[in-house]
Amino acid sequence: MTLLNNFLFIALPYISLSVFLIGTIYRYRSRKFTYSSLSSQFLETRKLYWGSLPFHWGITLLFFGHLVAFLFPQTILLWNQQPVRLLILEITAFVFGIMTFAGLLNLFYRRIKELRIRKVTSLMDIILEVLLIAQVFLGIWVAYSYRWGSSWFAIVLSPYLSSIFNLSPKIDAVIMLPLIVQFHLIGGFLIIMFIPFTRLVHFL
Repeated sequence: MTLLNNFLFIALPYISLSVFLIGTIYRYRSRKFTYSSLSSQFLETRKLYWGSLPFHWGITLLFFGHLVAFLFPQTILLWNQQPVRLLILEITAFVFGIMTFAGLLNLFYRRIKELRIRKVTSLMDIILEVLLIAQVFLGIWVAYSYRWGSSWFAIVLSPYLSSIFNLSPKIDAVIMLPLIVQFHLIGGFLIIMFIPFTRLVHFL
C-alpha cells in the first residue's frame, strides 16, 4: 500500500506536471493552430450556449477558488472564522459545482449527438470530457459529504501541494483522507496530464 501511495501522491503529480509542460510546449511549437477551439465554435448552435456558458463560468471560478485556497491558506482560514462567511463560501462553491456539472453534461451530449461535432472530436477529447464529468461529480460529492472543505483544504491539501512544488513531498496527511477525496485529487492530476493532447488546451 505504501508503494501505491507513493506512486499516486508523489510520482503521479510529477509525471502529470512534466507531461503537461513538455506536451503543451511541443504542441504550441509544432501545431500552434490547434491551440484554438474555433473548429468547434464554427459549428456552434443554441444548445452550445446552455453548455458552454455554465461550464466556462463555473470551471473558471472553481479553478480560481482552488488556486486561492492553495496560495493563501491562512487568508482562507481567517475568512472562515466567521460562520456566515464560511457558509457563503461553501454554498457559492457548491452552486458553481452544480453549474459546471450541468454545463459539462450538456456539452458532452452535444458532442456525442451531433455528427458534425463528433467528426472533429478525438478519442482523447472524449476521455478528458468523461474525466472532467467524473471529477466535477466527485467534487460535488466531497462538498456535500465532507463539509467546510475550504478549511480542511487549506489545512491538509495546501501544505501537501506546496511540498510537491518544493520537491519535498509530504503525504502523511493526504493518505489519511477519505477515499473519495483521494480520488478527486488523483483525478486532478490525470486531467492535467491529458490536457496537452486534447481540445481543452485552448484555455492556455
